[in-house]
Amino acid sequence: MYQLNDAVVVNLDGGILHVKLNRPSQLNALSHEVLQTLKQIFIHARQDASVKALLLAGEGKGFCAGADIKELAALSSQDGLAFARFGQDVFQHLEMLGKPSVAAIHGFAFGGGCELAMAATLRVSSNNTVFGQPEIKLGVIPGFGGTQRLARLIGKGRALDICLTGRRFSAEDAFQWGLVNALAAPEDLHNKALTILQELIKMAPFATQSIMTVINQGYELSMDEALELEAAHFALTCATADKREGVTAFLEKRTAAFTGE
Repeated sequence: MYQLNDAVVVNLDGGILHVKLNRPSQLNALSHEVLQTLKQIFIHARQDASVKALLLAGEGKGFCAGADIKELAALSSQDGLAFARFGQDVFQHLEMLGKPSVAAIHGFAFGGGCELAMAATLRVSSNNTVFGQPEIKLGVIPGFGGTQRLARLIGKGRALDICLTGRRFSAEDAFQWGLVNALAAPEDLHNKALTILQELIKMAPFATQSIMTVINQGYELSMDEALELEAAHFALTCATADKREGVTAFLEKRTAAFTGE
C-alpha cells in the first residue's frame, strides 16, 4: 500500500509507520517525485486505522539536503509558484495528519529538509546535526513553509537571521531555540524517537488529534476565536469513550486503556 518507489522506504511496525528518505547519493534531495510519494504516503497514513503515528528519517549521511537543485534551476516564475504551492501542500498533509509524527534528524537538515522536519509534530536530532535555510544563497527564499514555521517555532528575530544570512546552526542551537524537542547521540537517535512515539500512542487518539488541531489552527486566530476552538474540541473529547475510560482509570488508580472511541 505504501511502497510506491525506491526513493522513500516505508515500513509499518507496532502501529508506527517508518518513512525513510532513500536517495543517499543525492543527499535525500526532495525531487518532485519524492514529494509526490510523500504526499501519497501521508494521505494513506491518515486514512489507515492501523497507523497510530509516523517516524520520519533519512538514509545515509544526513536527513535531507533540501530541494533537488537541478529541478530548481529549471524553474520559471510560474513553475516556481506551482512548485512552492505543491511542496507546501505536501508538508501540510504531514502537519495535519491527525496522528503524531516525529522527525529523527541526523547529519544535516538544510532548506526543504529543515522545512520537512518542521512540519512534523516533534523533532529529535542527533547532537552533531547541522541545520540551515540557505535558499538566499541561491537567490531564492524558503518556499515550503520555512519562513512561516521557522518564525513560529523559534521567533521572528531568529528566523530573520537564519533566512537572511543562510547561515548554518548547530543541533544545540536548535534545541535551545525550541526548533528541536530532544537531542540524542547518533547511535541512540532512532531509539529516542521511537520511545517518544511509543509514549504518544498510549494516549487517547481523539484527544491527541484535537490537541494538534487546536494548537496548529488556533495559532492563526485571535485569542477569543482560539479559545472557542479549544472549548469546542474539549466538548468533543467529553463525548468519547476514551474520556470515560481516562477518568475512571484515574479514580481507580490504574493505567487507562484507550481505544480511540
